[in-house]
Amino acid sequence: MGANDSRTSLVLGVDSSTQSTKALLVDAATGRVVAQQSARHPQGTSVDPRAWLDAFDAATDGLLARADAVSVGGQQHGMVALDATDTPVHDAILWNDTRSSAEALDLIAELGGPDACAEAVGSVLVASFTSTKLRWLRDHEPEAAARTTQVLLPHDYVSRHLTGGDPFTDRGDASGTGYFSTADDAWRPDLAESALGHAVDLPRIVPSSQVAATVADGTVVAAGTGDNMAAALALDLGPGDVVVSIGTSGVASAVSPHRISDGSGSVTGFADATGRFLPMATTMNAARILDLQARLLGVDHDELGRLALAAPAGANGLTLLPYYDGERTPNRPGATGTWTGLTSSTTREDLARAAFEALLCSLADAVDHLVERTGITPGRILLVGGAAGNAAVHALAPAIFGTPVSVPAPGEYVALGAARQAAWALAGTPDPPTWATATAETYDAPSTPLVREAYAQLRHRTSDWTPTKGSR
Repeated sequence: MGANDSRTSLVLGVDSSTQSTKALLVDAATGRVVAQQSARHPQGTSVDPRAWLDAFDAATDGLLARADAVSVGGQQHGMVALDATDTPVHDAILWNDTRSSAEALDLIAELGGPDACAEAVGSVLVASFTSTKLRWLRDHEPEAAARTTQVLLPHDYVSRHLTGGDPFTDRGDASGTGYFSTADDAWRPDLAESALGHAVDLPRIVPSSQVAATVADGTVVAAGTGDNMAAALALDLGPGDVVVSIGTSGVASAVSPHRISDGSGSVTGFADATGRFLPMATTMNAARILDLQARLLGVDHDELGRLALAAPAGANGLTLLPYYDGERTPNRPGATGTWTGLTSSTTREDLARAAFEALLCSLADAVDHLVERTGITPGRILLVGGAAGNAAVHALAPAIFGTPVSVPAPGEYVALGAARQAAWALAGTPDPPTWATATAETYDAPSTPLVREAYAQLRHRTSDWTPTKGSR
């Protein structure tokens, strides 16, 4: 690594996601992407976190040396438990692993119920949160739990790979652990201790505007943040902007100047990377709904979209509830997918259409929860993420959401947000640098309320579920 020799300062933004590491080298003054590279991650909901370090090295090879500053955005919630030698005691358990669903209920009860839980940490715990994974480790892998001396989030773990020093994080990613107070903007180490059974070290929290570390050659390292917080920073969200992200997970989020504490559990009251808050409603199943349907039909996503657009709204009575591997909104970690309305006349086009409609109805539910629980008045709805570029999403989203949608130009917004944070720390200014706003296409279509009504009826019919303790 080393400072850039030219007059133009360059910053490196990294997205260490569920599926891969993506790195963008960016002009610090303008936000123009100069170069980018990526490397894949192992599949699964529980992985050796050291694989992320190898992917980081591969994705940043040749770019890191050109950067004046670097920041890492990463998948939220994942548990990286380390022993006294900084060796993982267990595979990192990722956000989309539902094994700790019953442990989440135990922790909620210990905090005094859902309202008290939301008041304590900003959110009602679900299996995604780090604290529930620590409790699972305590109960199912006690020897590994006993050896745990330090707990990091995925982006913390990758950031420390850069510096080799004491770990650090930011308030945004910390707010998804279940042991951070969004009211006090500080760790609740007592809650981490309660979850794991003994005290552990937690990383120091660094504001986005400050330098978290400086390596030997002078390269600045920023605090980093969670993936959703980084994307919000890249999009420079303003009041009324609602972002719907269609990646591995689905997320509806909006910035708020006020702390959110939703005892219903529908909306998580996260902090963001700017000093504000980022309430969101999250689904576990999003683009992978399309992945599975494309695989079953033997087509790619583009062809799946063409098939869907050849079927009528409502897919000739075919409806899908796409909770294939459990769900988070609504909180049904033990659920599976449900199809209804299949007949001997069902076509490939109907199957494709039902998959897209299910994806978008699930996300529309998330938007509704966000608006109802926060009082936010939505203005623009922005669609981002890999599946947001599909022509069927463009055509069907405004019909199902009942409002026009805007789709920013394709881009790696998590890595870009991390780059903007790196530029902010490098500049040391009160506010982040002003970069050009991403261009966007707006799509509109007549509303199709009957599609959402059919989806809601199926959701209500399959609402019974009770979690039980289990292990893997």
